Amino acid sequence: MRAVQMVAPRKIALLDDVPEPVLGDGEVLVRTRYVSICGSTMAPYVAVGRWGEMPYPKLPGWDGHESIGTIVASKLPGWEPGALVLAHPQDYVGFAEVFRAKPPGLVRLPEGGDVASLILAQPLATVLRAMSRLGPVIDRRCAVVGQGSMGLIFTSLLRHLGASQVIGIDPLSWRLEWAKRLGATDAVDASQGGVEEAVRGLTKGAMVDLSVEAVGLPEALVTAVHLPRRFGKVCVFGVPRYDPMGFPIERFFRGELEMIASVGPDCAAYFELAAKMVVDGVLNLAPMITHRLPWSEAQRAFDLYADRADGAIKVVLEA
Repeated sequence: MRAVQMVAPRKIALLDDVPEPVLGDGEVLVRTRYVSICGSTMAPYVAVGRWGEMPYPKLPGWDGHESIGTIVASKLPGWEPGALVLAHPQDYVGFAEVFRAKPPGLVRLPEGGDVASLILAQPLATVLRAMSRLGPVIDRRCAVVGQGSMGLIFTSLLRHLGASQVIGIDPLSWRLEWAKRLGATDAVDASQGGVEEAVRGLTKGAMVDLSVEAVGLPEALVTAVHLPRRFGKVCVFGVPRYDPMGFPIERFFRGELEMIASVGPDCAAYFELAAKMVVDGVLNLAPMITHRLPWSEAQRAFDLYADRADGAIKVVLEA
């Protein structure tokens, strides 16, 4: 079968002789129709921080985990071949023509319409999981540091859930336009610094009740910790690219803050809800898919995402 493989930093190989996976009990085999690139995949792709110390080549198909496809074989009662599904690939090998999957990371999808846009249910599920741990945000002031695809989903969902103020923060002006399009009440350009002062002005000195770090870089974490009011919350969501991350412990300590981390891999329990929200149009995230490319252009797809080039927000490979 075909698969995409990271063979070196910023180097993709297209393979066509990878053995198909062996189906296990309680599993299905899914033939890929769409797989999107996640921001968490970029650190190993460009070999940043601790990811640069890990060996290449990577496993064929790794690190694909945002996948839509059709079941082609099943050892799972009630899940017959032919069903269109949102699926979380076992072993994170979704950049492959065929992969194994099992519940809860398996949700039926309706045929018809823009099927590719339903792939956004997977990253939405990771944000839903994070929000389930953060408590109510109705009438709360919030800030989201980083307006890449995950930060934009946070921005949209926070506003939808009743946050009175959602401040999108990013160093790229075109991403801030996306933030406002998806629900941000305010936008702060981080390219010139002064983010804390800007948030203080926008909140009339109150600062935010919740800040979300959706980048995974030390400077983003430092920024996020400086934005909440006393007794406020920080959500650490971006996958850390370095260890340590230069955590501002004095600000955290003096502010008596609460910090909650949320890691995406445990999001499968929220797949069904996320898929329903996308299908029903509760959140209109489809415009975030800015690029759809064939597998033959996988190298270009990864580079677009890594370089934030050509206005890339969400890049999808079509099998």
